[in-house]
Amino acid sequence: MKIAVDAMGGDNGPTTIIPGVERARDQFPDIEFLLYGDEAKIRAEIKNDQRLTIVATSEEILADEEPVKAVRRKKDASMVVAAHAVKDGEADAIFSAGSTGALLAAGLFIIGRIKGIDRPGLMPTLPDFRTGSQFNILDIGANADSKPENLYQFAVLGNYYAKNMRGIERPRIALLNNGTEPDKGDLTHKAAYQLIAAEKDFNFIGNIEARELLNGRADVVVTDGFTGNAALKSIEGTAISILHLLKDSIMNGGVKAKLGGALLKGSLGTLRDNFDYSRYGGAVLLGLKAPVVKTHGTASPDAVYYTISQIHDMVSKQVVADVVDYFSRNELARRPEKND
Repeated sequence: MKIAVDAMGGDNGPTTIIPGVERARDQFPDIEFLLYGDEAKIRAEIKNDQRLTIVATSEEILADEEPVKAVRRKKDASMVVAAHAVKDGEADAIFSAGSTGALLAAGLFIIGRIKGIDRPGLMPTLPDFRTGSQFNILDIGANADSKPENLYQFAVLGNYYAKNMRGIERPRIALLNNGTEPDKGDLTHKAAYQLIAAEKDFNFIGNIEARELLNGRADVVVTDGFTGNAALKSIEGTAISILHLLKDSIMNGGVKAKLGGALLKGSLGTLRDNFDYSRYGGAVLLGLKAPVVKTHGTASPDAVYYTISQIHDMVSKQVVADVVDYFSRNELARRPEKND
């Protein structure tokens, strides 16, 4: 398989991208990488060019640029050229640590949506602290506004991913809401609840509140992009604050606190790792014709490696092909309002 890599994406570009790519190359002998970007900067980071091909580009999309305009105007940007490689069949998937909005625009306008899906959803994998497993949540920012039918389709996409990628026979699907009762929420969430609950193929467990997200209640959590992004940022902020509070308490608590911190060093490291959801891969733009996967702009080489591992599994297990087939066969998945 071939993976197109936006080597200029993210805060540090090739400096962190290339080491992660090389680690993945050494782990997976069936992957070839196409590295798009500034040839001199990319080559300076490469230690072994086996199964690495540099495709020189003259532009890159910056984080503060308007995504749609940037994708349309910068024809030779690393992300744009990489997306065209996927569209043209030269690569099986695209990976980037660059602008989320630009990657979404490139995915929509260049690679294209799966027929029958109105909007793709951005979906990460997050830790479940109660059971030690993980769960998926979508959408976490691809769409600020969503209709009930969009949330239903997110449930279809998340259900397929959990089955085919994570091997869960009947994934527990929940709808993120401001209460657990079926009649909670605004008109959009009430209507979405009814659509998802009516689908016999789902193992729908009802509404879930934000405080239960990390407690193992669901395998797939469905939400609109605005709410999902706010929830994700709250989780990230809380994790950072807890770790800072623990460090400050140890460092400012005197000799006994520092001794206790030294004894707990291993346990605190485990706690830090549990909060680091980059270990589970990147955020997938589900609903596009090929795997389009985004990792954080500050991603470390380890995070890049884990994300490429995830892409390798997606391509190997033909997750996107299965979704394409499902939506081409199942009219109800495309237009759930026909269930009435």
